[in-house]
Amino acid sequence: MIRSILLSTFLMTSGTIFSQNLKPVSYQDGSQKLNGLVTSNAGKKLPGVLILPAWKGIDDEAKTAAANLEKQGYIAFIADIYGEGNIPTDNASAAKTAGSYKKDHAAYQKRISLALEQLKKNGAVSDKIAVIGYCFGGTGALESARGKLPVVGVVSIHGSIGKDQSRPNEAISTKILVENPAEDKSVTPEDYNNLVKEMNDGKADWQIITYANSKHTFTDPKSADYNPVMAKRAWNHTLLFLKEILK
Repeated sequence: MIRSILLSTFLMTSGTIFSQNLKPVSYQDGSQKLNGLVTSNAGKKLPGVLILPAWKGIDDEAKTAAANLEKQGYIAFIADIYGEGNIPTDNASAAKTAGSYKKDHAAYQKRISLALEQLKKNGAVSDKIAVIGYCFGGTGALESARGKLPVVGVVSIHGSIGKDQSRPNEAISTKILVENPAEDKSVTPEDYNNLVKEMNDGKADWQIITYANSKHTFTDPKSADYNPVMAKRAWNHTLLFLKEILK
């Protein structure tokens, strides 16, 4: 227990310290201003990782991930999906705003594409880019693959994996890792089975890792669902996947 508490404290503290080195990047979707963050190694020619944050927008978990990815030799860019003036302030507004992008997957894919362009402008090697996403961002990671965006692989971390079944299953060339908490009530057995079918129909290179005794936001040190043991395993699985496809 003490070891877990120390690990949690270290992750939160180190993430806060390192995230101070993130640089703001403003970009546009038409008239909508977007405000992302990029790691301090921007400008170097390195593999890149786009981070899609959870349903309340850019948060400490995304910033910590960016800082830790920089230490692994990646340029990381945290996308702003909602745009200036549209950041949710509570769960109700987050559910409504995130839900609108889940329904309008084309709009979500466009915002992801714009963020990918910013990642490349900041030095990421164009054929060595991956996407990772948390929660709502995990949905976006899967949408990156569905939308055939120019990325090598995606990681969906406790994401909403369901898809409107009126959308056809199509070929998927992007490699996929899904990190699924076993006790995530937002993921139904039907969602799970449909995702497996979608990936098989698309002849994708895919894997799903399910983490025992883990609820929805099991990777977030600030969440009541936080499971430090499984969070560490999930992060190690993410790094292993990224190393395989990007280095």
